[in-house]
Amino acid sequence: MAKKVLVVDDEKLIVKGIRFSLEQDGMEVDCAYDGEEALRMATENSYDMILLDVMLPKMDGFEVCQQIREFSNMPIVMLTAKGDDMDKILGLEYGADDYITKPFNILEVKARIKAIMRRTAAGQPKKEEGKLIEAGDLKLDCESRRLFILGKEVNLTAKEFDLLELLVNHPNKVYGRENLLNLVWGYEYPGDVRTVDVHVRRLREKIESNPSEPKYVHTKWGVGYYYSQN
Repeated sequence: MAKKVLVVDDEKLIVKGIRFSLEQDGMEVDCAYDGEEALRMATENSYDMILLDVMLPKMDGFEVCQQIREFSNMPIVMLTAKGDDMDKILGLEYGADDYITKPFNILEVKARIKAIMRRTAAGQPKKEEGKLIEAGDLKLDCESRRLFILGKEVNLTAKEFDLLELLVNHPNKVYGRENLLNLVWGYEYPGDVRTVDVHVRRLREKIESNPSEPKYVHTKWGVGYYYSQN
């Protein structure tokens, strides 16, 4: 079944180039040219990936990303024309899974898309023996990639789920930030360890009743993060 991608950018030549290249690889591509159109299409359709420019008319990419995250965990890659680190981190703060800085090489974009799709697809069948993980108050359904805490569902992004799943599967094992970056984002990921810190903070805001005194995801100062239920 063809992978379906939404490409969002107000520069029509960029959209045309990405669309042509992805269609050459057998993907189905929808296009949007402003934030409101992108949000509407993401609401009405299910995509395997959204490529989302930051600077958009009507509603910027960060706001679109944030609103999509209220109803969907489909992977989102931000396209940013600025090399500024804060822009990249801000993109991750709003729930993006990755970012690519313009000007970009279309081969790099395709490689990144395929890597994320592989990891997303691998999230389902890789644990035949543990499709349902129960750890105290937490229940992770690895097949549908859903999290329940005390019976109540908590919506996580793809990366937040991957991160929590890894930690819960190895309780009390401390993972360094560099190690987590490689295991969860992949060795080809160009970001740095702050990506891990941002995602841990976002994860705690969703699963902890008091993020500053975590019950589930703990910090081993100077080393990394681990899962343990107090």
